[in-house]
Amino acid sequence: MTAADKPGEDIQKEVLKKIKPSDEEKRKLFMVVDELLEKATDTARKMDIDIGRAMLVGSAARGTWISGTHDLDIFISFPEETSREELEESGLLISREIAKDAEAFEERYAEHPYLNMRYRGFDVDLVPCFAVNSASCIKSAVDRTPFHNSFVKEHIDELQDEVLLLKQLMKGTGVYGSELRTQGFSGYLAELLIIHYGSFKDVVSDACEWKPGMVIDLLGHGTAKHEEPLVVVDPTDPGRNVAAALSVDKFARFIEICRSYLDRPSLEFFFPKPQKPLNDDEISGIIEERGSSFLAIVFKTPDLVEDVLYPQLDKMEISVKALLEQYEFTVINSGTWSGEDSVVVIELLSSALPLVKKHHGPPIWVRDHSQGFRSKYEGADETFALYIEDGRYVADIRRKFPTAREVLENRLTDCSMGKQLSKAVKKEHMILENKQLCNIRDADFRVFMRKWQKNGIP
Repeated sequence: MTAADKPGEDIQKEVLKKIKPSDEEKRKLFMVVDELLEKATDTARKMDIDIGRAMLVGSAARGTWISGTHDLDIFISFPEETSREELEESGLLISREIAKDAEAFEERYAEHPYLNMRYRGFDVDLVPCFAVNSASCIKSAVDRTPFHNSFVKEHIDELQDEVLLLKQLMKGTGVYGSELRTQGFSGYLAELLIIHYGSFKDVVSDACEWKPGMVIDLLGHGTAKHEEPLVVVDPTDPGRNVAAALSVDKFARFIEICRSYLDRPSLEFFFPKPQKPLNDDEISGIIEERGSSFLAIVFKTPDLVEDVLYPQLDKMEISVKALLEQYEFTVINSGTWSGEDSVVVIELLSSALPLVKKHHGPPIWVRDHSQGFRSKYEGADETFALYIEDGRYVADIRRKFPTAREVLENRLTDCSMGKQLSKAVKKEHMILENKQLCNIRDADFRVFMRKWQKNGIP
């Protein structure tokens, strides 16, 4: 180890002290796991339901869970010949019986129903799956998880601490999580990166030089071409990219994080200071300093799981920007936030345009079309002037919506935004402009607005 490596090594030791589960924490976790696995097996037997086995999967099973995170994934596998209807029905029957001893529980829906419960201080998912022979022959998306479990446990080879460091770096810098809200690195992807590179330090060092099109294929068995910026071929399924959910922005952000960390190692990469909500003066100051215009569309958040809500918010954001650009407003930046209310924020070069709009017609020598254009606009109430420019008729006409607020007030509900969001927006929404954004009092929203501050990238 060189002197230059010493600060990073010391920081990593300090991080591990904070995030590595204690022996007591492990003992408690596996006591609860054993209890749940036994309950699942006994319940299936009493109900005369044929299951393969109940198993713990995920980071808790692989020794790559971070201290203080009490999430357990218990999979209940059913014979491959089981029908989907039977799997869903039997899976819920078993799960509901187990959940009778839980502090709280609710049924959730992904590709098929599963049960989430709070049990002895742990957040537990009880998930039914098919016991298929290969991850490339799955009948539902969760069927591959047991194969991930087996591969990581077989190849992790005392590298759990390295995985913990990488996960915490990703968590601390906001790039951890493959759900649609984050579009970052999954836990399984972090584990595969450590298995491939052999250490936290080598992942960080090599990532500094990553470029879109980077391919990692641990077994050299990939069979498909992928377009994502990072391709990590699933060791259990040669046609699947484990990094498929990673957005190009989170890919680029991670490269920047790794470069910054190597330049100036700091605990703050792993444990960032909580960001304070902006106060009214700070929000007003951002708007004044930038000299641009801000619009916010605010509406009650519909009752949706995040993986349904956030794609609809993204769709709405894209559609609203396209609508404003259709009416010649220039979009500088935008973003979405969701809590009890949802907000789409659009920053414009200006929210007001001149009342006059230049409308180009056909060339004079295209007789029928040019005469039709002249007949339509000559002497019309909306026409300021009609003239020839570069061989074409040009009409200076009255702009239909001279302000962005008017566009949204009249055309917002025409935007594409998904069924549930469309219903929520039509029911009730507010359009806020510039300093009116201060009317949104939610502290998390005011942290989100730091995106527009100077030096917004931590």
